[in-house]
Amino acid sequence: MKFGLDRLLTESDLRRPLHGRRLALLAHPASLTADLTHALDALAAMPELHLAAAFGPQHGLRGDKQDNMMESPDFHDPVHGIPVFSLYGEVRRPTDAMMAAFDVLLVDLQDLGCRIYTFITTLRYVLEAAAAQGKSVWVLDRPNPAGRPVEGTTLLPGWESFVGAGPMPMRHGLTLGEMGQWFVNSLGLDLDYRVIPMRGWAPEQAPGYGWPLGERAWVNPSPNAPNLSMARCYAGTVMLEGTTLSEGRGTTRPLELFGAPDLDSGALLAAMHELAPQWLAGCRLRPCWFEPTFHKHAGRLCAGMQIHVEDGAYDHTAFRPWRLQALAFKALRRLRPDFPLWRDFPYEYEHDRLAIDLINGGSGLREWVDDPAAGPADLEALAGPDEAAWADVRRSVLLYP
Repeated sequence: MKFGLDRLLTESDLRRPLHGRRLALLAHPASLTADLTHALDALAAMPELHLAAAFGPQHGLRGDKQDNMMESPDFHDPVHGIPVFSLYGEVRRPTDAMMAAFDVLLVDLQDLGCRIYTFITTLRYVLEAAAAQGKSVWVLDRPNPAGRPVEGTTLLPGWESFVGAGPMPMRHGLTLGEMGQWFVNSLGLDLDYRVIPMRGWAPEQAPGYGWPLGERAWVNPSPNAPNLSMARCYAGTVMLEGTTLSEGRGTTRPLELFGAPDLDSGALLAAMHELAPQWLAGCRLRPCWFEPTFHKHAGRLCAGMQIHVEDGAYDHTAFRPWRLQALAFKALRRLRPDFPLWRDFPYEYEHDRLAIDLINGGSGLREWVDDPAAGPADLEALAGPDEAAWADVRRSVLLYP
């Protein structure tokens, strides 16, 4: 198969509309060709293209910023002699001066298929700025490694944030190119928006279900996205960022495991099986021990669980990471009603709303966990209609039926 970047580089007809126009590139470390050349270098080497600027999203163009809320500065690229503007530094939205540096913005970002992953919010912001300033945006499309399944409640009005770009569920099932088209449609944006689609993307085929295993190397799109297993789990494990439980940052398997120093993982797993065994389908849960070297519970031995989605037990259509992680919270609340689960701290520069609510785009998940009378059917009643509605809404933007 071919990603959008590789098609642009090898098919001259696709490049022809870019001749004589100043180009900017929005990219990160995973913005690579099939032979692992970075998009910045590959595009700069095309004699008929004029690369005038570059942009970096959260974690930076180089991907060097380890944690959330670690800002990247603007800098001057010493190899290509162009400015590199940070969209996670002094600003989140491109300024007029930044927009003046180019005519066409090429967006080549590897997404993870999850609403909270901030690259889609950055995409929204650059689309809005481009519409206001008469600029063009082209997305060089890449796979959604989490595939097509949809899961989670829809972000509620008023809950928009840098980790909530719009009214979609947690696991949206779109590629970045499709997401851009949804933004254009839903926001009524008037701009020249184009997608260079992939060729041969097969999100229903095993074993990759969206990621071309054996064909393309995995390169971290952000520092704690080290493999396909993390991408599959992320729509659930990202909620751990709003809790006192470790999400495995500071270990070699971030966002695939969770735990805390005073957790009884055996009792927790038993309670999860008792409450909603159907939400444990499609994966294996393994009780484990780990000691984070940084971040939450650094230097302390934690008991917890690892979610395994890489062996023969993995069932792509049955695995529901958002429900699985919600179930872990519910089981912990049942076992230990006074456990200080929700973490109260500034999250993505938001000071007035709990992180767990910001992550979920509303308070419904937290309230369900904390309500002793609420059961699995009540969460299904919240999420099911939202998931069905999104499946209908997204149909009009699908490029790979």
